[in-house]
Amino acid sequence: MGILESLLAGLRTVSGSFPDARRGAIDYPMADVTMAAFSMFFMQSESFLGYQKRLERGQNDSNCRTLFGIAKIPTDNHIRTLLDRVAPDSLRPCFDQALETLAEQDGLRDFQRLGGRLLVALDGTEYFVSQKICCPRCLKRERSSGKTEYYHALLGATLVAPGHNRVLPLVPEFIAAQDGQVKQDCERNAAKRWLKDHGPHLARLRPIYLGDALFACQPLAEAVRATGADFLFVSKPESHKTLYEYLRGAEFQQHTVAERRPEGHSQTYGYRWTETMPLRDGKDALAVQWLEITITNSVGKTTYRNAFVTSLGITADNVAELAACARARWKVENESFNVLKNNGYNLAHNFGHGNSIWRPPLPRSICWPSPSTPSWTAWKPAGNRPAKPSARAKPSSPTSTASPATACFQTGRSYFLPWFPAKLPPLRIAGLTSSRSPVGTAAGF
Repeated sequence: MGILESLLAGLRTVSGSFPDARRGAIDYPMADVTMAAFSMFFMQSESFLGYQKRLERGQNDSNCRTLFGIAKIPTDNHIRTLLDRVAPDSLRPCFDQALETLAEQDGLRDFQRLGGRLLVALDGTEYFVSQKICCPRCLKRERSSGKTEYYHALLGATLVAPGHNRVLPLVPEFIAAQDGQVKQDCERNAAKRWLKDHGPHLARLRPIYLGDALFACQPLAEAVRATGADFLFVSKPESHKTLYEYLRGAEFQQHTVAERRPEGHSQTYGYRWTETMPLRDGKDALAVQWLEITITNSVGKTTYRNAFVTSLGITADNVAELAACARARWKVENESFNVLKNNGYNLAHNFGHGNSIWRPPLPRSICWPSPSTPSWTAWKPAGNRPAKPSARAKPSSPTSTASPATACFQTGRSYFLPWFPAKLPPLRIAGLTSSRSPVGTAAGF
């Protein structure tokens, strides 16, 4: 059985155990309902109704029966009604299977950095906004116009790496009203729940968690360390005032790397860092290492500057790779959220809000529609428009636009197992160069 077939079989098995309140003769098994919903996103359809009409005309019908094993195709209303009762956590085994499949095929090797460790970028995104439609799980905000907006959001966790534009989204955590809580939920609380639920399971992969300045606070840093992992978070003067007060009198170590490119352009990477700085005020402040990277062009103009706090040790030998890994954080936005919203998977499209009191709306699709409507999606450069590569890494285009080697499952938002080209491009990090052996072809990893 091939990788894609195995993942689809896993989805069918998991969905076959979804709760079903129906009694007596059943025309549409839950597995068929789930696979029908998934097939719509697999085919990158923007409309449930439009997809149903195409099936009625016989278009895509053979794919539904042969590729997805659907004996009888349900209507869009059946799909919404039946999947609305399914908890998003029911899909976790599919995410676990995708990660295990990648590991078994040695696919994680291309994501490993800093001595075989994996980078997990955390970030939040919205996938539903309305001034009229809402549910008990909706978040809300007051606009300056006096109008109230209702919205749903999630915390995405994605495997990323500098040097290529492939990512692997992991199980998401929904940012939603929690039972027994008065305060509105937020990204930080969602991140704490995610680390508590999934951190121990991923500990064997020796993860390093990446995040913007919102995550660079002591409670989250301690939550990461409690799982045995490390962190590389963005730091800002305005959000880390105590830290930057200490930095004014600190002594820094420095390292500079000049990079000359074949096209004649050159860049200079300047690094400076210091250790044992307090992350916040107080005697119990966590001690962190602080790192800054500055990039200047051939005429001396600064083109990039950013700073990070980390639990990792910093030396002249690893500072360039550390900075490159920290900068890979934006890939969760570009290669994951942006692709899912703007390149055919319709994350920002409302396929139906749902009526269940414990779930977010039938979403759009990342790889699929909602926590209530699952869906897988075969990954390929959407519309043959690959996501923006990093400034120092120029991945080659996939060697073929044929069917992807594999797909990954997701629950109402953004999760797909990347499609690996036949040969990966050389890894380029300022001051470092390495080539990676082929991982596989379009027929597999």
